[in-house]
Amino acid sequence: MTLRCVQASASIAFRKECTMRKVVAAKLHGIHVTEVNLNYHGSITLDPDHGEEAGIIPLEFVEIWNKNSGARISTYVILGERGSRCCILNGAAARTCQPGDQVIICSSMYIPEEDITEMTPRILTFNRENNVIERLSYQVHVGTEGYEFSILDEAGVRQPIPLFTGVG
Repeated sequence: MTLRCVQASASIAFRKECTMRKVVAAKLHGIHVTEVNLNYHGSITLDPDHGEEAGIIPLEFVEIWNKNSGARISTYVILGERGSRCCILNGAAARTCQPGDQVIICSSMYIPEEDITEMTPRILTFNRENNVIERLSYQVHVGTEGYEFSILDEAGVRQPIPLFTGVG
């Protein structure tokens, strides 16, 4: 991906070409909080195995969405012990979660809109013990009717996309 915005211009075409969109880069979906540490100075501690597999790096800012409480926060990643399957909220973030809460950790990046079809964010889903149970990816294509979105499993097979169910 290259950044095409290299100089200022008043032209509408140039502004459209330079439109940057914030998109999902990686996601740990349904990982469980293993510990909270109010007295540590901020961040979320993750098992390096989980971060590396999804594409989340140390010191990267991430959004954290608590599925139990609805709380949403932003903090940065530090690495815990490899193989520990840890997910520890530190500092002020510790006030938003309890051990056992299920959270979604999402990293993002800014890209030129036309590069969206080059993205393949990795999504890991977890069981109660924070073992990875699914390895998914998102893909966007441009079809005859506009954007087409797909969720693929690790074999490249399209997965169903949640639709309106009429429940709740």
